[in-house]
Amino acid sequence: TTTLKLINRLHTQSSGAILVDGRSLEEWDIIRLRRMIGYVIQEVGLFPHFTVERNIGLVPQIEGWPADRIRHRVTELLGLVGLEPQLASRYPRELSGGQRQRVGVARALAADPQFLLMDEPFGALDPITRAELQREFLALQQRLGKTVVFVTHDLREALLLGTRIALMESGQLVETLTPDEFVRSTNPMVAEY
Repeated sequence: TTTLKLINRLHTQSSGAILVDGRSLEEWDIIRLRRMIGYVIQEVGLFPHFTVERNIGLVPQIEGWPADRIRHRVTELLGLVGLEPQLASRYPRELSGGQRQRVGVARALAADPQFLLMDEPFGALDPITRAELQREFLALQQRLGKTVVFVTHDLREALLLGTRIALMESGQLVETLTPDEFVRSTNPMVAEY
C-alpha cells in the first residue's frame, strides 16, 4: 500500500528513486501523473450516492469528455468487466461485492490510463468470487496489456496474476522474480513463503 502511495505521490520516498515511464517521479506534473494511473482498492471506493454510470464516468467527466462519449465508454466497460448494461442505473448498495469490484475495475479503466495500481482488490471477497475475478482479471490484463502494480499478501494470487513478483519485507525490496523463478528460489526470505 505504501509503495502504491509512493508511485502516485501521496507520499515521498526518503531515499532512492521511483521511475514511471522511465522518468523520476519528481519530473512529473503530479496531476498529469495521477490522471494516467487507474486505481482499484480493496473496498472499491465507489461513491455511494452516484450510480454505476456516474462512478465509472467520473474521470472522463473531469477530463472534459462529452456526455455521449462517456455513456458509450461506460457501456463498453460494463461489457468488458462482465456486467450487464442495465446495471448502469443502479447504486453500489444494490450490487453484490463481486459486481462492485467489477465496477471499480471499470472505473479505473474509464479514461484508458497507462498504468493500474491495485491494492488488494480481491481481498474482501469470498473465495469463489475471488477466484472468478482473478481469472477474469488475468484475461482482461492479457487483452489490454496494461502495466499493473498489484499488491497482495496472497502468494497464490501473486503467482497466478504476476509476471514479476516483488517480495518486500519491512519496506525493503527483498527480491524481484518471475513466478517460475520465485518457486525455484533458494533465497531464505523467499523460501518462507
